[in-house]
Amino acid sequence: MDLNNATSEPANCGSPVFCTIIPPHILDNLAQSDDPARHEPARRTLEHDHARRAQRREIAARDLITPGDPEAAATKPKRTIYDARHQATLPGHKVHSESDGPVKDASVNRAHAGLGATFELYLKVYGRKSIDGAGLPLNATVHYGQRYDNAFWDGERMVFGDGDNDLFKDFTIPLDVIGHELTHGVTQYTANLAYEGQPGALNESVSDVFGVLIKQYALGQTADQADWLVGADLLGPNVTGKALRSMKAPGTAYDDDVLGKDPQPATMKGYVQTTGDNGGVHINSGIPNHAFYLVATALGGKAWERAGQVWYDVLTGGKLAKNAQFADFAGLTIKAAQARFGAAAEHDAVVKAWTQVGVTPK
Repeated sequence: MDLNNATSEPANCGSPVFCTIIPPHILDNLAQSDDPARHEPARRTLEHDHARRAQRREIAARDLITPGDPEAAATKPKRTIYDARHQATLPGHKVHSESDGPVKDASVNRAHAGLGATFELYLKVYGRKSIDGAGLPLNATVHYGQRYDNAFWDGERMVFGDGDNDLFKDFTIPLDVIGHELTHGVTQYTANLAYEGQPGALNESVSDVFGVLIKQYALGQTADQADWLVGADLLGPNVTGKALRSMKAPGTAYDDDVLGKDPQPATMKGYVQTTGDNGGVHINSGIPNHAFYLVATALGGKAWERAGQVWYDVLTGGKLAKNAQFADFAGLTIKAAQARFGAAAEHDAVVKAWTQVGVTPK
């Protein structure tokens, strides 16, 4: 397979759905390394991702993506974990069901727990019954591929690579990564934001927002206690950096000789015009990410209660267009804050945050 073609193939997070946590610019940098121990896993990962996108197109054409049972009580998750045994075949071998206790495989246990933590936040905080709102069973596959440097939501399940144990650890480790990817499923069943340009950056940002909220909820952290990092536990010991992304200070998550430097801007002054990464969806997401951080920290307390509620209301409210721009999203968050909380601190915090990042709400 031509690596250049594989890396230039646009990622797709709409329908068909294929959303990965590691941005393509990081894998592209790794693929150029002179060290075979580093470029081989990256190239293999890129090739796997390219092939998986093609398979997702076939699945969408057969219309196999269906929601859960709307009649289900869905007050508890229904989780099933599979083991790919280092192959690229899904779903793999069934190794764990909802009623099973912990097993010897830590990846299985972490996947089970991460799916549950995500389910719990959406149900207990926002009253949402699983990813689709109708009790969708949560499936995951661990040990995907050989030294596969990614994790993804493919429209039906979570899939975790083991990483290369050099630059990336096992992808079941960071809870916010699991929450991030499963939130792509929530977006899939609600606003279904297009995965290109500003709507694509919003798609990525929404997943980052709820990924960190799921981590904060599980840890019982307030906004001032949280690190506001995405993937803080994912980077290996040989990486100069602290996470994949920082919502507090976009552009500072890593600065590494092999991975490159975190390219995320915090405001519209740094907005990146690019044809790569579907118009910079993993890059410009730093702007709405930072806006959310500013809202949450201005309000204080538990970020999922007020800031998170506003973002959830916009995502699921039916008014967010698939091709929404930052200004559209900003305007809807201001309206949502006022509708839920009135002309209070929440409304003012949202208005101020978007102003600080240079977005003029519509």
